Amino acid sequence: MELAHKLVSTRKGTLLVALVAALLAAVMIIFYLSSYRSSLEAQGALVTVLVAGDNIPKGTSGNVLASKGLYTATTMRESQLREGAISDPASLRGTVAAQEIFEGAQLTEADFTAAGDSLAATLTESERVISVPLDSAHGLIGAIEAGNRVDVYAGFNVIPLDRSGTPINGGQARPMLRLIMSDVPVLAVGDKASSSTSSTNVSLGVDDVKAAELAFAVDNGKVWLALRPSAGAAPSRPGLVTVETMLLGIPPVKVLRSLGGDE
Repeated sequence: MELAHKLVSTRKGTLLVALVAALLAAVMIIFYLSSYRSSLEAQGALVTVLVAGDNIPKGTSGNVLASKGLYTATTMRESQLREGAISDPASLRGTVAAQEIFEGAQLTEADFTAAGDSLAATLTESERVISVPLDSAHGLIGAIEAGNRVDVYAGFNVIPLDRSGTPINGGQARPMLRLIMSDVPVLAVGDKASSSTSSTNVSLGVDDVKAAELAFAVDNGKVWLALRPSAGAAPSRPGLVTVETMLLGIPPVKVLRSLGGDE
């Protein structure tokens, strides 16, 4: 105690005490930094990993995960990675989710499987695939294949109505046909719809609204497919075709009015 008092009572003593304290602090800092560095090395280097930004349903296409914002890229230590963790978004191409992946979970190779020929893996948001049974003439069976593009025409027997919806002209039905869809991709041409019919299923890529319209046309009218050129096809006009327009040259708008329709 007396020695300590003598040391701090002189200038040299004070400087010596300060120097010793500084050396001790430096040793402690060096020891701390060394321990921290060793801890980081034990945890591994920082790496990038993909993490689910929202729940990812089973069957979701890896091709559309980015467009829907269903994952984010984050960094963490190697020691925190799950086995097979995915860091490169390109690894998701051509895959589908093999199981539901919950928000915040790391994406791993085990979570995905090859998409193969799955049509569902190619769809996003409002896109739909609808298969319609068509005979060889109406569906161009034998002349079209997956990758072609077609125009879709629908024919119906229409009863003219007045503004109140009451049949006119005796309620006699009149045949008419119209282009209802243009430039529709053919996704698949399958086998016969059933052994008892001559129809073949043709799968078309449409949106949810057109899928409903096409289903209605197939069930209640007659559908025709017209093959489009592979490139440079001119726009198709959705004109109304009836006996009057085809044989008598009456403008479609006049025919439409005679049926109780608007321009």
